[in-house]
Amino acid sequence: MDLILVQFLTGLASASSLFLAASGLSIIFGVTRIVNFAHGAFYMIGAYLAWTLAGLWSGPLGWWGAVLAAALATAALGAVVELVLLRRLYRVPELFQLLATFGLTLAVQDLVVLIWGPEDLVGPRAPGLDGAVDLFGQLLPVYDLVLIATGPLVLVGLFLLFHRTRFGILVRAATQDRDMVAALGVDQRLLFTGVFALGVFLAGLGGALQLPRAAVSHGMDLAIIVEIFVVVVIGGLGSITGAFLAAVLVSELNAFGILVLPEISLVIAFLVMAVVLVIRPAGLLGRAEAPARGAAAGLTRVPWAPWPLPARVTVLAAVLVLVAGLPVVAGGYMLGIAAEIAIFALFAQSLQFLMSTAGLVSFGHAAYFGMGAYGTALAATGFGLAMGPAAAAGVALAGAGAVVFGWFCVRLSGVYLAMLTLAFAQIAWSVAFQWVSVTGGDNGILGVWPADIVSRPGDFFRLAAVVAVAGIALLRMITFAPFGQALRALSDAPERAEAIGLDRRAMQWRAFVIAGAMAGLAGVLHAYLKGSVFPDVLAIPLSVDALAMVLLGGVETVSGAVIGAGVFRGLSIQLTSATDLSKLVLGLLIVVVAALFPRGLGGIRLHHRLRNWRRGRS
Repeated sequence: MDLILVQFLTGLASASSLFLAASGLSIIFGVTRIVNFAHGAFYMIGAYLAWTLAGLWSGPLGWWGAVLAAALATAALGAVVELVLLRRLYRVPELFQLLATFGLTLAVQDLVVLIWGPEDLVGPRAPGLDGAVDLFGQLLPVYDLVLIATGPLVLVGLFLLFHRTRFGILVRAATQDRDMVAALGVDQRLLFTGVFALGVFLAGLGGALQLPRAAVSHGMDLAIIVEIFVVVVIGGLGSITGAFLAAVLVSELNAFGILVLPEISLVIAFLVMAVVLVIRPAGLLGRAEAPARGAAAGLTRVPWAPWPLPARVTVLAAVLVLVAGLPVVAGGYMLGIAAEIAIFALFAQSLQFLMSTAGLVSFGHAAYFGMGAYGTALAATGFGLAMGPAAAAGVALAGAGAVVFGWFCVRLSGVYLAMLTLAFAQIAWSVAFQWVSVTGGDNGILGVWPADIVSRPGDFFRLAAVVAVAGIALLRMITFAPFGQALRALSDAPERAEAIGLDRRAMQWRAFVIAGAMAGLAGVLHAYLKGSVFPDVLAIPLSVDALAMVLLGGVETVSGAVIGAGVFRGLSIQLTSATDLSKLVLGLLIVVVAALFPRGLGGIRLHHRLRNWRRGRS
């Protein structure tokens, strides 16, 4: 009983700082509709600033002053980001705001290393709170008791702010109907800046308060952002009370899961999120997502049409020349990079089909890429199958996973759909990581070699390029076929499309399976390219990379992801070998693309055509 009580209180202490960060993200999304991927970066900045200031100021007042000053400085930085960057993106597709904040996250990771160094930093204890209390023979840090009280106090403070002040009433009104708030004469720009600064202040405060409990590191942003998203989605987007309840639930599950169910402790929060979303699609206390604002689509949807025959012939000829000629002039290293880019182009194109044609946003598309890789690896090493049958087994496993996961996913929409895909991907990663007897765990599966006929770098590049081109061409054909046109109708005007007899769930489910199988095919090629498979092929960062490729190329295009994959993957490889600040450079480039090219790199020409057409009319 004593251990259970202490573990419960430890979970409550963790819940407080998690609630602070999650409530900030919930407030920001509720008003601005920004899925702020950089929220974890602000949490990290708050922790680093608190570490610096706590070393300069002494005494209890100095320490608590350092925590508050770090949170305020982080809020000021957030206000600058909103003014300089995000304000320019409110009228573009909302996913481009996600792309911009993702680029910002990459840049901040290298900036903190540049300023504070790569080593983990251990902060000082809070003066006067560095002891422990004895509870039935178990010791509980005094600071944990302070954190336990902090969460409810902040919840009460936010309640009073939103129900007793004019600012809070405007925030609540904007959450319900921003267009009506604007019609009443409220300056939305000022409101959005204030809301973003408040949300970032809470994130910075949450990070600063963690200083005595955990080391400060440059990887803590990605570690916390996933938990924040889980809490916000379980509680319900825009619900502060829901975020508090979800933070307590997730933290207690983490605290007791390691004791009761260690086999699933890494994924227990995602399992709970999946169950909650299946039962309550809007979270515990959330409401159904409001329709995207009129300018959210921001850009007029442009009708798609297949390339004319001369263009198709030209592209095919260029591909044939590249496939035939590159092995003649390039060495093994360059051919390996070229094969990897081709593989990721197919992977990104499968996500592009899911997002642009079917209208389904996935944060966990790496699940099917990884299933394809693991299915092939297990078939090749465990059953001794040749390359062809092993590849078919990998694609079949990825397709089967998409059948199961997709059946649940297509019942949701928006951010809730995206987070459910993330939950399923994390579950798949946990299986690969913890089922050591089958998958090898973090040791992976080695010895996945291609057939002798394609074992040389040039031959494997030709295979990867041909398969990737064929897969991309097939997805384009499906997009322009009646099935693809019906999918786009369901995405653009779901009520009208369903009124004429289109079955949205059934058609989107099929599209989900097609995209999953094609991602699995890319995973098969990746396994043979690397000769091994590790759990990171299922991990969240790979899903985020695929999303970045699609957004860089242009989510409103048919095959912009091919361009996005080439730019993103090529730059990642080149910058990693050329500079220690590769994430900083790549992140800033992503931010620039998101800000200057709202249709992505693949839609630049189309954007200019549309702009010239509008000028001609005016």
